[in-house]
Amino acid sequence: MELNKLNEPLEISEIDFRVQSINKGGYATILAYKDARVDINRLNKICGVLGWQRAHTRDNKNCIVSIWDDENKQWVSKEDTGTESMAEASKGLASDSFKRACFNLGIGIELYDYPVIKIKLNANEWELFNGKPKQTWDLKLKEWIWSSEFNGNKLVSISCNDEKGNLRFKHGGSLKVKNEKPIVTVNHSKTELPWLTVDLPAFKGALAKETPLATLRKHFRISKAIAEVYEAALKLNA
Repeated sequence: MELNKLNEPLEISEIDFRVQSINKGGYATILAYKDARVDINRLNKICGVLGWQRAHTRDNKNCIVSIWDDENKQWVSKEDTGTESMAEASKGLASDSFKRACFNLGIGIELYDYPVIKIKLNANEWELFNGKPKQTWDLKLKEWIWSSEFNGNKLVSISCNDEKGNLRFKHGGSLKVKNEKPIVTVNHSKTELPWLTVDLPAFKGALAKETPLATLRKHFRISKAIAEVYEAALKLNA
């Protein structure tokens, strides 16, 4: 078991990006984060399915992640505390405490090296709604292509291009350092998702399960018109 591989940088395709806030000047702060599946995949890959375990205490506030040390024949544990999510308090608390405990094992620790990502939005990508800035359907953040470069485990640069190929953010630059590990460039390959239409079985299935529109966007390209039809149908089903 090569435990040192736990803290190797995650591939940029394993990182999710979402709008954290927008100010009245049209600048968006973008949050980079990992979800619990990323931690599970890394633990399964490095430790094996039976080589790690998790336990929750204090009503899911704390999570203890343990890895089996075969050399010393004992479990080695890391613990951390999470915070509730706005959607599902108990489930979100368990997930957050688990992700934080995995940070202590080095999984995704490079996220703490990420710069503050502030991006000037185009005029059609945001609006004032009741005096508060909010994104519009024209901000297609999930279609943007992100790239990162590392020198060993140290972040060298991060950048992104929007769905039209325009450079929207860049921090840092390529470095060539002698006698050190080469820079690894990881590109988030853009996959062309299918368009969602009302005649697809997936549309009716998603309605039946009351699947959030944000979840559907991970699997389909959705036009503004279809999004409005879907949300209207959800309200009728409620």
